[in-house]
Amino acid sequence: MGSDFKSIPLIDIGPLVEKIDDPSMANDKDLLQVVRLLDDACKEAGFFYVKGHGIDESLMREVRNVTREFFQLPYEEKLKIKMTPQSGYRGYQRIGENITKGKPDMHEAIDCYTPIRPGKYGDLAKPMEGSNLWPKYPSNFEVLLENYIKLCRDISRKIMRGIALALGGAIDAFEGDTAGDPFWVLRLIGYPVDIPEEQRTDTGCGAHTDYGLLTLVNQDDDICALEVWTNGIYQPTLHRVVNNSQHYRVSVAFFYESNFDAAVEPVEFCREKTGGAAKYEKVVYGEHLVQKVLTNFVM
Repeated sequence: MGSDFKSIPLIDIGPLVEKIDDPSMANDKDLLQVVRLLDDACKEAGFFYVKGHGIDESLMREVRNVTREFFQLPYEEKLKIKMTPQSGYRGYQRIGENITKGKPDMHEAIDCYTPIRPGKYGDLAKPMEGSNLWPKYPSNFEVLLENYIKLCRDISRKIMRGIALALGGAIDAFEGDTAGDPFWVLRLIGYPVDIPEEQRTDTGCGAHTDYGLLTLVNQDDDICALEVWTNGIYQPTLHRVVNNSQHYRVSVAFFYESNFDAAVEPVEFCREKTGGAAKYEKVVYGEHLVQKVLTNFVM
């Protein structure tokens, strides 16, 4: 993170959304200006707000509303989609079941992942095989969220194309074997305020860094945020969640990841900018995710 970082920048990515898939627009000045702003923000802050992303504000609001409606249901109803090892670690988790650095997080959530059919990745993905558990109420929950996921995937792909250009790589550098078949994670999170004293800790989600390519956050104040990952040129930013308000808070986080079976390592054009040597060891994304999932919950 840059030493002069003082605030999270706001970037209008409209020109990127409109032009990034058109080869004839490769040298468009408005597109290249967005690329420069992405580069600055990722180097200095690691997060940025975006506008001009093309996802309708009313849809973003409706996603938050149905999330809040679900969390307001009786506890017994929420448990109908309870997360278990048998569900592939998909579904509802109670307050305190998610653990960050050994401490229970003060939030409840629904976790969703790219569906994985049995045997697709051999033993690598076996603990996470299966489909998502969608609640029956609100009745439009599944259809709405699946449409929202599709839109988030597309905008994430376009932003990653901009990031590739910002790093000096080819526009499709983070596609193909890296993220041509991107795995995604969706977490619908609720941060209560009326937690019993004996159960309460000081954070809704403890300090951590994300480990995928991008994170898009749709939260109560209608803002999306982003993180990226390269050979030290862009550093993931340590962040946590503390609900200091007097109101129940909702956040919908979409994680755009690499291919599940991708071997993730610093790309060549980033190594060339940082002395030639890789600063980080190769990691298979799916192995890393499964390890996190298997140790991240107390059920």
